[in-house]
Amino acid sequence: MKSNSAFRLFSEQSHILLQLLRWLGIASCAGVLGGSASALLLASLNLATDVRESHLWLIALLPLAGLFVGCLYRYLGSSVEAGNNLILEEVHEEVQHPRGTIPLRMTPLILLGTFLTHLFGGSAGREGTAIQTGASLADQLTRLFRLRRGDRRILLMAGISAGFGSVFGTPLAGAVFGIEVLAIGRLSYAAIFPCFVGAFVGDLTTRAWHVHHTVYTVTQLAPMTPRNLLAACAAGIAFGVTAMLFAKATHAISHFMKKHIAWGPARPLLGGIVVALAVAAVHTTRYIGLGVPVIVESFQHPLHWYDFAAKFAFTAVTLGTGFKGGEVTPLFYIGSTLGNALAHILPLPTSLLAGMGFVAVFAGAANTPIASSLMAVELFGAEAGAFAAIACVVSYLFSGHSGIYHAQRLGSSKHAALTHEEGLSLALIAKQREEKQTRLQRWKQRVAERHAKKPSDPAKH
Repeated sequence: MKSNSAFRLFSEQSHILLQLLRWLGIASCAGVLGGSASALLLASLNLATDVRESHLWLIALLPLAGLFVGCLYRYLGSSVEAGNNLILEEVHEEVQHPRGTIPLRMTPLILLGTFLTHLFGGSAGREGTAIQTGASLADQLTRLFRLRRGDRRILLMAGISAGFGSVFGTPLAGAVFGIEVLAIGRLSYAAIFPCFVGAFVGDLTTRAWHVHHTVYTVTQLAPMTPRNLLAACAAGIAFGVTAMLFAKATHAISHFMKKHIAWGPARPLLGGIVVALAVAAVHTTRYIGLGVPVIVESFQHPLHWYDFAAKFAFTAVTLGTGFKGGEVTPLFYIGSTLGNALAHILPLPTSLLAGMGFVAVFAGAANTPIASSLMAVELFGAEAGAFAAIACVVSYLFSGHSGIYHAQRLGSSKHAALTHEEGLSLALIAKQREEKQTRLQRWKQRVAERHAKKPSDPAKH
């Protein structure tokens, strides 16, 4: 009897070991591919930024760059135009409705589109590009390794982790991001080992290509007291509301453009005109591109209070009109400069608030409080990370059921009153709310019309 129990025990462990070895090889391949793509992306964006800042006249050509990117996707990449949302949909649908692999052309198209956005002066990030390259390249391994149904889902998640962890140099955050971003309030532990392998191998690969990441340093800390705890919560509320407004603004601009401009390439053309004219009006390039120098400044000394609002507007127009790139680095910019501004009214050091905002606005916009908190620890250290984690959690709650990824699903509601929305995608939740608001407005209009038609009382005259 005992021998049978021991056999079952070791049989289980042997099975686990074989699975770990299997996924160690597969996820490592995904990590190498994702990390190499991130290295190419980072090097190309550094080149684009240097060339643009040396030849500012290129910004005047942003509308033409937008037209070219729009045509590129309309005629060559319509199947991959959804970008990050396509990746998330592929992961969600893999088990019930398996489809073919993501077209390999997603990788060169998003790399070229992001490079042109930055070269000619758009305001965008790099995380979206890294996620798309990491996942699309990893998906090409599906046929090579002859993966079973369900295994492709895990591979895509590992590719997401590889791209995210390698592009920011935060493998721990990248590993958790891959399992946290799919559904709000629910983690998919089935992919935890492949995601960790993909993220760490991806980061090592990017570093092996001698591509370096910017160092952000929190130079001022504060003790964890009740007063400072309340201040961190107050900052988290501001970060969460800002994250919600950013997501809604970007989606609203995109919806408006699609509704009123039928031909896709004309949208980034118009967006490029708006952004180029805005750059000329403000006489500075601090609100376009990645904005890394301004992010670094926000940790060092007080900045203009409106820097976060300007970056907010430039990025919402750039991405909302169809330019390619990510949202996260602009969210880092918005968050760090907003934290810098909050130092005037909250009893926390400027540098600490900048670090808190850096990750907390992203946490609210992407609905990934755990990955964002781990990112803070990796970038700023444990002591600053504790304050940042508080801000991330509060920001996550106050951003509501909104986010930058419309294909993200609501696994567990943030508020008890909205449990009926669980299981739906953010896109469907937004659509249902819009329809409800429309019905309410129509009802109010009918009531007003009936009241207007009601005959007046003769006794009052």
